[in-house]
Parts: sequence; structure tokens; C-alpha cells
Amino acid sequence: MNRPKNVKIVEVGVRDGLQNEKQIIPTDVKVTLIQQLLDAGLTTIEAGSFVSPKWVPQMADSAAVMTQLPNASNLSFPVLVPNEKGLHAAIEAGAKHIAIFAAASETFSQRNINCSIKDSLLRYEKVIDLAKQNDMSVRAYVSCVLGCPYEGDIQRSAVVDVASQLYDMGCYEISLGDTIGVGTPLNAQHLITDVSNHIATDKLAVHFHDTYGQAIANIFACLELGVQIIDSSVAGLGGCPYAPGAAGNVATEDVLYLLQGLGIDTGIDLNAVVNAGEFICHQLSMKPRSKVAQAILAKQDQ
Repeated sequence: MNRPKNVKIVEVGVRDGLQNEKQIIPTDVKVTLIQQLLDAGLTTIEAGSFVSPKWVPQMADSAAVMTQLPNASNLSFPVLVPNEKGLHAAIEAGAKHIAIFAAASETFSQRNINCSIKDSLLRYEKVIDLAKQNDMSVRAYVSCVLGCPYEGDIQRSAVVDVASQLYDMGCYEISLGDTIGVGTPLNAQHLITDVSNHIATDKLAVHFHDTYGQAIANIFACLELGVQIIDSSVAGLGGCPYAPGAAGNVATEDVLYLLQGLGIDTGIDLNAVVNAGEFICHQLSMKPRSKVAQAILAKQDQ
């Protein structure tokens, strides 16, 4: 067992979460949410996405959000960029950390970003080079690592190939995404084992969706292999667009409760995250999807 003593949480609710909610949240509310998450102890928070507002109107104000964030060396606010145009917009907005996204599924790549895996990697090679020239760090997501909505099962060798190329290009961290939430603990472990033969485990993050209720179990299984970076979304924000009606991102509150029970330190105040989740859910006129948040809030109401 190689379970880590410390885990870094990458909070994706402000970007991956809100961009998959139908309602458009005002800039000042997003900034308030980010500040609440910072106050709770989170230090890495995805702040926005520089994609076309035509396709993702929820993220149209990302530049405005960036101008209102604190500038501190211990804080990281990655923004998603799909291409060089997005990167230039991120540079203009003052971003210091970006994230790019590729897929382990050929069909998903074609349908999601309108190009082959090979062409997407060629595109990102240019993006990474330009980002490095501007002293920006680059994180990479690999989608569909445990299953694809179009192709079904994905060969682990395909994930290894894409992840390794992105890492070799200069990405400091590779997030392995179970995009449709079909993974189970054993195949999640098999994937981590295969990828870690090529990329050090401390450079790997896991990004699980909870479509089949397996996200926490999968995270626990990956922790046992030494994974120490977990993507999660406050209140479980964000749906799963490729599995209609299904749950999306694993909730930060649920992950924190698991880690506390294992004695793993995050430096994050669970109750403060619950309150931040309640704040943004009130703006969305919904209840938190986190089971832990629901339980804690129910106790507060007694």
C-alpha cells in the first residue's frame, strides 16, 4: 500500500462544474465562490475557460473573473484553453496556469474538438511551446480513460500513449478523466499501474464522474497506489453531458470526508467547503449533490 500522507485537491467546480449547469452565473458570484473556496483552504481552483462564448456562454466572463483574483505564489488558477487563440486570450487576461484537453478515444476527439487525436496533439505542441515562452505552466486532461460514449471500452495502451505524449511535451500534471463515469476500482487501478510505468505517480491526477456511484470507491482505489492529486467539484456541480440525467463530477465535500477518514491531510476545512457549496447552489436554485454536504447541512438545520 502506497497511500499518500497528503493530497492536493484541484477544485474544478467554478469551471467544469458551472459550464455544465444551464444557468449563467454572474461574474461577482463566481469571484465570491472562489474567495470562499480559498478561505476554506483550497489553493488550486480552475477559474474559467477561454473557449468560444458561442459554444460555452457560461464561461464568457472568464477574463473578467481573472482580473479579480488574488495574486499569490501559493495559489493557482488554471484556465482551460482549446487552441492558440484561447491561449492568447488567457495571456491577455493575465493567466499563469493553463489546462489543455485531449482524448484517448478517436471518436470522442473528433466529436468534441473536431480533429483526430494526432492532430490535437500537434495543436497542443504549439500551445505548450507558446505557453512556456510566456512563463505559463500547462496541465493536461485526458478524457475517456475508462470508457467512451461512442466506442465503449478504451484500451489502456491508448491512454498511456496520449498521456505520455502530453507529459513529454512539457505538461507538469496529467489528469486522467473518467468522462462518462463507467470506471470501477479494479480497472481504475489497472489504468494507474499502466500509466505510472511511464509517468511518475505524483504527476498523475484522477478526475472521476459519479454516473454509476463509483467515484469515491475509484478514488480510494487510486489512493492505495499512491495517487495524490484529485480533481473534484464543490457541491458536485456539473452534469455529465454524455450520460443524460446522470450525476457528473465527484463532489469535493465527499472526497474531503473520505480523506479525513483515512487520516490524509489536505489543509482544507470541510465545513467551509460545505458552506461555499450551499452558497453557489442557492444561486442555482438547487440543492448540493454532495451526500456529505446534505448530511452536514441537515444537522445544522436541527
